Amino acid sequence: MNAYPTLTTERLLLRQPQAHDIASIVQLANEPAVANMTLNIPHPYAETDAIYWLNAANQGFASGLHWIFAMELRQAGQFIGGIGLTIEPRFHRAEVGYWVGKPFWNHGFATEALRAVLAFGFETLELHKIFATHLVGNLASGRVMQHVGMQWEAELHQHVRKKGQYFDLMQYQLTRPAYLASPAGPTP
Repeated sequence: MNAYPTLTTERLLLRQPQAHDIASIVQLANEPAVANMTLNIPHPYAETDAIYWLNAANQGFASGLHWIFAMELRQAGQFIGGIGLTIEPRFHRAEVGYWVGKPFWNHGFATEALRAVLAFGFETLELHKIFATHLVGNLASGRVMQHVGMQWEAELHQHVRKKGQYFDLMQYQLTRPAYLASPAGPTP
């Protein structure tokens, strides 16, 4: 792709993260509850972390191996979180991860963004499988995965280490044939 893709949903614009997002990224990601529910958001979260994330988005786009999108409310033009795909080209699969700022929890934004990114992954990138994991204690993230048609695949025992402790992960997945056969896909 020559241009960074932009995905549009009913309420969201999923777009390239920009420098003007840094203050909002820091404010939302620095919330302890957000960091506690994710693997890759440190606490405290500083401006240098946001800059790292922007650079990862640019480098990922250049390589085609990491597609990171800023979640923006279309009406307000307000940054609310992020979502991305990390591609494993050898296996035609990707891992999807997402986070939403706490003031925007329980409004269906993660579900809406995930639906759009699954469509992008299967229809544009032609992936065969997309999977996601969540910390066992983050049941809301599991419900997001279920709402978009992802199926539970495994419980990964003591799979990750965070702040000196080992945590279990729940893994969900969706394959291209299941996506194409589902009411959610493909997009018209």
